Amino acid sequence: MALKLIIGNKNYSSWSLRPWIAMRAAGIPFDEEVIPLYLPESREKILAYSPTGKVPVLIDGDLHVWDSLAILEYLAEKFPDKGLWPRDSRARARARSISAEMHSGFAALRQHCTMNLWLPPKPRPQPPEVMVDVSRIETIWREARAQFGKGGPFLFGAFGAADAMYAPVVGRFHNYGIPVSDDTRAYMDAVRASPAWIEWKEASMKEPWVMQHNEVDWPVVERV
Repeated sequence: MALKLIIGNKNYSSWSLRPWIAMRAAGIPFDEEVIPLYLPESREKILAYSPTGKVPVLIDGDLHVWDSLAILEYLAEKFPDKGLWPRDSRARARARSISAEMHSGFAALRQHCTMNLWLPPKPRPQPPEVMVDVSRIETIWREARAQFGKGGPFLFGAFGAADAMYAPVVGRFHNYGIPVSDDTRAYMDAVRASPAWIEWKEASMKEPWVMQHNEVDWPVVERV
């Protein structure tokens, strides 16, 4: 039975992008089901798959795995040959650390630069707290690339789980015109040129759902 990934809108759902792009880049076959977010019926539909009522959810037979990072860990165990985490123990520890930091941190960036791939890229001034997050993320990327990324253009050489965790940030930096260093831009360009990113982006451009981001009463169906 094929794996099935339940995701939200590709234009808006940052957490759905993470396992989706990891699986696609690693060549892990799966089916997908898109449940549009922020509609009155969204949470009820997602609750049919996840006890949290949030996306993404991975379905493997009668097993349901929710939360992006948990899904990535499950996939790494199920497909050890795919190299979602680096094989070197030191690199793997760093990859897990920065992925967990992404998972739990950067609240200012999430609040002020919500994922929206339709947003025309141009510089948009940000408050100081966002730029603090940006500086930390640039440091994370620069140090990972310098210490562990000499085997390829991504954080640990080949595209892996850590890159998947930061993929939505690449979109945020690009669409909000965040000023970044040349090294950061080169990494972003590598992610945005990957076949998996291009496939996701092209699909997002064809979606019919347009959300009004000034609404305050959206059902909570994912972390932003």
